[in-house]
Amino acid sequence: MTAIAAAGVLAGTVLTACGGDGGDAGTEDGKGQGQQRTQGAAAVRGAYDRTAEAGTARMTLKVTTAAEGRSVTAQGKGAIDLAEGDSVMTVSAEGQRIEQRVVDQALYQKLPGGSGGQRTGGKPWVKIDLKKAAARGGAGDQGIGDPARSVAYAKGISEKDVTRTGEEKAGGVNTTRYRVNVDVADLPQGDTLREQVGPTLPMDVWLDEQGRIRRQQIDMTVKASGSGGSASPQQVKVRTVTEFSDFGTEVGAEPPAAGQVTDVTDKVLKGRSAA
Repeated sequence: MTAIAAAGVLAGTVLTACGGDGGDAGTEDGKGQGQQRTQGAAAVRGAYDRTAEAGTARMTLKVTTAAEGRSVTAQGKGAIDLAEGDSVMTVSAEGQRIEQRVVDQALYQKLPGGSGGQRTGGKPWVKIDLKKAAARGGAGDQGIGDPARSVAYAKGISEKDVTRTGEEKAGGVNTTRYRVNVDVADLPQGDTLREQVGPTLPMDVWLDEQGRIRRQQIDMTVKASGSGGSASPQQVKVRTVTEFSDFGTEVGAEPPAAGQVTDVTDKVLKGRSAA
């Protein structure tokens, strides 16, 4: 679950607001390469709208986090409303399994085996109000556990950010792959993010013949606080791979019964502030 949290929060911060000023393809690339970059940037910029126009899709998520010689992989699968952001998903890591729903900008998670105890009042579900989190913590908090945010970055890409890397199969579908480099300085809280993940974030997207996102991969190296009381930061490598398929599938995201839910929004935000 730590792997999902690390990637989800940081990816949400990045993907909600990747800025671009239109840019310039650059004469050093030559006319052909400049035109290819322009076309690639246009394709990536339009990918969000084309993907959202599909309405819904099945989604898989794989997050691998590696630090201090140890690697943890978390995997999720479910369905998502690409226009509204509602989703249902099952996430598993290290033998633990969490059922997750996002409904009307609220995140619900069913803890494994009734864990949580007194902290959740014995109720099986916890809730995080994403709207409240965004209001209290800025744009980045909109991405807490919300998989719909993982495709929203594409609207602000410029020519200098995009390179077409070839044709590949993604989920059995013919796609074109693009490498996208995002300037961290252009993002909200860019100075802080730059210290944590460096000047740029590399991403790869695979677009099908309809221009929709079929796969997205984000790689980042995060500087985290040292463990064991050490003041020196450690390097945490995080790879997040999201895939979409079966566009038009039924999502059926409904909130759990109110009597089964404990709202932990304030506790989560307080904990993040302290961290």
